[in-house]
Amino acid sequence: MTRSRLSLLSAVALLAALAPLAQLPAGPTAAAASAPASAPGSGPAQPALLTVNDPGFEGGGEGWEFTSGTGVATNNPHSGSRLAYLDAGTGMKVSQTVRATGRGSYAVSAWIATGGAGGRYVLRVNGATAASLDLPSAANFRRHTLGPVALAPGDRLEIAFESASGGWVNADDVMVSPASPAAPKVTSSNPEIAEMFAWASGKANSWVHLPGTTGPLNADERQTGGTGTGVYAPSYWAGYANRSGYYSRDMAHQLAGAGTLGLHAENKAMLRAFAESATAEHAYYPVWALNFDNRTYLSIDYRNPNLFVREVPAVFELVQKAEEAYRWSGDRSYLDDPALWDFYRHATDEFVALHDGKKDNGRVKVAEGTGGGIFQGVASYNELSDEPLAEAGDAIGSQYQAYRAMASLARAKGEHATAARFERRARDLKKYFNTTWSGGGSGADMVRGYTTDGRALTGWGKENSWFMPLKQLIEPGARREAYLDFIDAQAEGPERPENIEALTYLPDTFFTNNRPDTAWKWMRHVYSQKDVQHVNTRQGTNGDYPEVSFTLVGQTVQGLMGVAPDAPARTLTTQSRLPSGTDWLRVDDLRVGDSTFALRHDAKRRSTLTHTSGTAPYTWEARFPGAHKTATVDGLPRPARTETIDGVTYTVVRTKVKPGRTVTVEVR
Repeated sequence: MTRSRLSLLSAVALLAALAPLAQLPAGPTAAAASAPASAPGSGPAQPALLTVNDPGFEGGGEGWEFTSGTGVATNNPHSGSRLAYLDAGTGMKVSQTVRATGRGSYAVSAWIATGGAGGRYVLRVNGATAASLDLPSAANFRRHTLGPVALAPGDRLEIAFESASGGWVNADDVMVSPASPAAPKVTSSNPEIAEMFAWASGKANSWVHLPGTTGPLNADERQTGGTGTGVYAPSYWAGYANRSGYYSRDMAHQLAGAGTLGLHAENKAMLRAFAESATAEHAYYPVWALNFDNRTYLSIDYRNPNLFVREVPAVFELVQKAEEAYRWSGDRSYLDDPALWDFYRHATDEFVALHDGKKDNGRVKVAEGTGGGIFQGVASYNELSDEPLAEAGDAIGSQYQAYRAMASLARAKGEHATAARFERRARDLKKYFNTTWSGGGSGADMVRGYTTDGRALTGWGKENSWFMPLKQLIEPGARREAYLDFIDAQAEGPERPENIEALTYLPDTFFTNNRPDTAWKWMRHVYSQKDVQHVNTRQGTNGDYPEVSFTLVGQTVQGLMGVAPDAPARTLTTQSRLPSGTDWLRVDDLRVGDSTFALRHDAKRRSTLTHTSGTAPYTWEARFPGAHKTATVDGLPRPARTETIDGVTYTVVRTKVKPGRTVTVEVR
């Protein structure tokens, strides 16, 4: 019996439907989606034109062509109740052909399982193979992506699954994504970095949704078809791939990678959706997860205004990441949009006051959790801990960075008194943490949380341990270095987190604290685990968890290449953090605001920046670790200037780079 409910990934395929593609051959046409209402902050959403028909095979394969030995079955679907199957043997195929009615580039993804190697997943444009993959032997579903492929009006795109002589092939949940606005490319003397970035950037792009299409709301592992449908707004997956929504914690961590790919519309729309949910009724907590319509709270995590998942660090991380998104994009909406500005103010003021009271911190306010479960409000991202935390290292660290972000945003808006007030709050909070809150111990003896009955907690706390140096809360010096050693040792030991997404924070932690070799070690570890089954078997492999690909993109550009954008000020700061044994690293099509750059680091003494395109010069601040007597700009000597930043001495050179110009800075 045919089920009327859409599976999650079927609907995802609908939302990522090929906007400028039309179904072939002639016959009854698929109905275009009706024009949706405007998504918050995103302007009027454009309706999807036509979709790949029956992308999850829940309609029995309508629109697909099946040879003998193939069909639709119910025995092993990835989601929903049906899938396409190909028996073992040669010459069998399941395919669908669509025609482009506009110009664009697209990636096509599908969840595929096989009983043996030898099958193929193929895209053909006008009969010629444009992309293909020889399928590995993998009985569990994995998400494979081909493309992007460029299409012109009238081009015919065939999506095909072809049989293997050595075993069966199952396919499900086809999804088509438009290419990201930016297409950064990394090259290096270290081929592993280039390979990793190519995989991660393509994988991250494959999670981006096409606005204006209709998909399920509240789909999850309990209700695979959801509770209805909605019009999807600009967004990307940030959380489990079997849920029809994105999560504040994941989205915050993925934002840098999304910014590198030019996904500024998605970043702003998602941040604004969380901001609008942080109401007085919610005690200024944003909801934990939203559906892809950017309006509807994801029901698995939201029951009512008093019973929904909420975690203190996420409130502050969203403020910090909004400031980061502003620097990537230069979009003044981050300053002028009342919904966003009110969120920053409430998160750094009323929210802190409302959620401070269990522990006496004197004149310094520290936001607290309830000590109960995630539906009551927890202090830490470490959800698996049974510690009844009131205050946690990840929350206080995130609060510190939110204060700094609020100061930066207020300064950019021209509210100098507000900026000064939050700069003072940030200084006071950091001083209090280092002199009082964190205790007098070092390494494993540093305090990383307090329980609701006032007990200080030391030892390994996972997120509430590594977030303290990640958020630059610990003063530089021997104590911080000892704690970083402790984190590295614990993360390699028997109590390391089981879920790969937790480990994706470690490269950021060590890059932030100028340990590029350790950061690169953890990037390599995360990448090496991408084909291993995720601990949540519904999720697929570790590489199919969206946070893995997005963070590797961001860690390559912001971490290894030390890129710190400031589009509003037309400034780009760089610092080589190449790991030992890497001679050079280059990125092309680096988009900051309305400019595009190419950046190359040669070891840690020479950097070259090309302002490929733009409307006005940028100030390039090139940083090099250590105190160097002289520097050259395009071979001409220039007096060197040293600055101490977070305890590290740098030689800093500032120079203007006009559009079309290439500049090389070198220290000696």
